[in-house]
Amino acid sequence: MSISETQKQIWKNCLKVIKDNVSPDAYKTWFEPIVPLRLNENILTIEVPTMFFHEYLEEHYILLLSSTLRRELGQKAKLEYSIKGTPMKLPTQNRPDLKNKDVYPNVRNEPRVLNPFAFPGIKKLEIDPRLNKNYSFANYIGGNCNNLACSAGMSIAEKPGATSFNPLFIWGESGLGKTHLAHAIGIETMEKNPEKLVLYVEANKFQNQYVDAAIMKNNVNDFLNFYQMIDVLIIDDIHEFSGKNKVKTQNAFFHIFNHLHQTGKQLVLISDKSPADLTDINERLVSRFKWGLSAELTQPDKETRIRILQHKIYNDGIVLSDEVLDFIASKVTTNIRELEGFLISLLARSTINCKEITVELAAEMLDKLVNVKVKELSIQDIVRVVCEHYHLTPEMLMLKSRKREIVLARQIVMYICKTYCNFSLASIGSYFEKDHTTVIYSNKLVCNLLDTDRKLRINMNEIEHKLGL
Repeated sequence: MSISETQKQIWKNCLKVIKDNVSPDAYKTWFEPIVPLRLNENILTIEVPTMFFHEYLEEHYILLLSSTLRRELGQKAKLEYSIKGTPMKLPTQNRPDLKNKDVYPNVRNEPRVLNPFAFPGIKKLEIDPRLNKNYSFANYIGGNCNNLACSAGMSIAEKPGATSFNPLFIWGESGLGKTHLAHAIGIETMEKNPEKLVLYVEANKFQNQYVDAAIMKNNVNDFLNFYQMIDVLIIDDIHEFSGKNKVKTQNAFFHIFNHLHQTGKQLVLISDKSPADLTDINERLVSRFKWGLSAELTQPDKETRIRILQHKIYNDGIVLSDEVLDFIASKVTTNIRELEGFLISLLARSTINCKEITVELAAEMLDKLVNVKVKELSIQDIVRVVCEHYHLTPEMLMLKSRKREIVLARQIVMYICKTYCNFSLASIGSYFEKDHTTVIYSNKLVCNLLDTDRKLRINMNEIEHKLGL
């Protein structure tokens, strides 16, 4: 028995009630795709796209569906499902807790799905936003280096998903406050919109969760469904999605991105590189990163560095002279992380030795603790010393060779040029006929290796000594 116009109206009446009792996003996702097929006495058959769709409705919206249908067709009303493209017909689950109830929820329905951040045994969806409360806007110092990203972040916190900054793509070198700003946006959003689900997650964590869901537990649908519920999703280190071995992770995030963006949810993405410089990431995903606002964080100017130091010592209850603050801000120019690290070390040295913090004490510690330019060196000078150490010729470093010793020597040269001599990324890259992203990658790689490779640390100490660093 096909469905008549009158019977179609019955389903429209049901939808009208449902629409008043779920969020617009849930209605669009889970109810608009439903097609009423037939009405046979008191049994309504509806067509849904997939088996997963059917299971989701049964798990999360059966109470609402049953109540609205009984209101239109009476207490003996029944609901059956048809899966699109198959002859399969599925009845509504026979749940005793749904009998003779006419309840219409007045609050947003929160599906109970697998929470990849929850411990086993937790049934209720309790999402920890994973935000560091110390990284708030109250502790974030703005300046010319970050004004655009900061202003956009505050606008997002007021109306997440409702601005043109979606996604907000924040990028810049390490140590410039990207992660702090990401947390601040999340914290501010929760304060102004407590009903929103906010989540901060590192790209590496997301990747591990996807692999676990896809391979270990075979529940990718639950994984996708969890992330598609989030109202404000903040992904840090999005550049770590790069790599041919992460294509499936990229595809999963592509679908999550599409769903969130189309349903008016907010995305905030953090990266060491601009969207244009991301490599080994699907072009369709990169193109979506460019849809909203791309805001670069640059090195803070001297005025901003002084304000950062003033804020730090105020919070720690310490008094320093303007002369000392000016000296530190003038000498430590690389990034905010190094600036704060030097101040902490200076305070510790002063306390241990019972010495007053003076310009002289700061100057004494500067060479030991901070990677600053202590000697005029050219790129050629550095290339010569590094090549001598590794028994190579400068010409060999210019070759497009993938031999490990040549690649490592070239990366060490780039690291020293950037870290000690503060050459621009463009000038370093130009010398080797590489782009600036190669210099960034080399610098980061050598930093990581120095933390884990004892032999490299010994070699680096010898090279630094030969260069007089």
